[in-house]
Amino acid sequence: MTPHAQAPETKSAAAGRDVADAFEDFARGFDAFRQTNDERLSQIESRHGADILTDEKLARIDGALDDAKRRLDRLQLDGRRPALAGQARDRRDPALVEHKAAFDLYVRAGEAGGLKELEAKALSAGSGPDGGYLVPETVEKEVLTRLATLSPIRAIASVRIISGGHYKRAVSTSGPASGWVGETAARPQTAAPGLAEMAYPAMELYAMPAATQTLLDDAIVNIDEWLADEVETAFAAQESAAFVGGDGVNKPKGFLTSSTVAESSWSWGHLGFVATGVEGAFPADAPSDKLVELVYALKAGHRQNARFVMNRRTQSVIRRFKDDGGAYLWQPPATVDQSATLMSFPVSEVEDMPDIGADSLSVAFGDFRRGYLVVDRAGIRVLRDPYSAKPYVLFYTTKRVGGGVQDFEAIKLLKFTA
Repeated sequence: MTPHAQAPETKSAAAGRDVADAFEDFARGFDAFRQTNDERLSQIESRHGADILTDEKLARIDGALDDAKRRLDRLQLDGRRPALAGQARDRRDPALVEHKAAFDLYVRAGEAGGLKELEAKALSAGSGPDGGYLVPETVEKEVLTRLATLSPIRAIASVRIISGGHYKRAVSTSGPASGWVGETAARPQTAAPGLAEMAYPAMELYAMPAATQTLLDDAIVNIDEWLADEVETAFAAQESAAFVGGDGVNKPKGFLTSSTVAESSWSWGHLGFVATGVEGAFPADAPSDKLVELVYALKAGHRQNARFVMNRRTQSVIRRFKDDGGAYLWQPPATVDQSATLMSFPVSEVEDMPDIGADSLSVAFGDFRRGYLVVDRAGIRVLRDPYSAKPYVLFYTTKRVGGGVQDFEAIKLLKFTA
């Protein structure tokens, strides 16, 4: 090697440099946004109105800032997306080796004999009426890992894996009566706790990636990796929408479709909300006070691990808010792997949250790990269909997932209403 020769840059090093560059662009964009907004506020104070050119400049910078954040998010997701890494384990576990070989033969050639034999050994009625064959365990785990990265509510909620079609749990809506007594005093009988049963049915979620027979015949193509890549985005998009606004009919029940009530009248079974006092907007004077009110509507025990949830357009509005000392309440992430913060609480961007409008519930705040439950039924199934879309081969891929609020005290909402 000559003295000036350099080793070629690895793919991971190039990806890391791209993320660092995107993060720097985002940080510079926020600095420009802050300076322009300060200029706009100064004009409002001195001229009783902002210059239209300044408003237009701020809108352009705001859009560029969102684009930079979107690019940074995409690069981070690509970097965190794991490759299928079950090879070492496969060599140690003959059952996994056999399952992967049988599954590969089924996907490539439609030969289901090996999978039928395996599911017969496992006493599983897997084919036919159940809609296909179970994917290998390593593929299922990688799909769920990728969903935890791509699906924002799944990433912050509790996740439970079940073997049946329903998950039920009893929750205490009111604790038993208690009190202080002397060492030798008689113990009065306490009241029984109030209990409620909550059910979370697992609904079927499907994706139908298509492949050419040429791709399937190519021995160098990793079929497990291809299938995980094809279904992850479709599953994540459907899940995210359902966890936020699902009506519970053939899909999970989203937290925004739960019954809501003003925080002053809160009772179990409802999510409490704080009203902004203005229809479809924040109040003109001290708008950030409503965010403070929302934060302190949550009990201290839930507040420790709480976060804000909103979409990017709502963030764009809140990004302009300042505290009494002139500091911006919204702050960009300090490092690449962190979230933006609002009043020192992390912010989760969930594009399925509604835009600010009349009676909208556009901001949520709470401990979603305690407040929302995602239920996964073990097993992802694939049914090969070479007939419906010739010359393509379709793969009807299904998983069962449910969800719903599990602690109505742990999530509070900001409602844009008078």
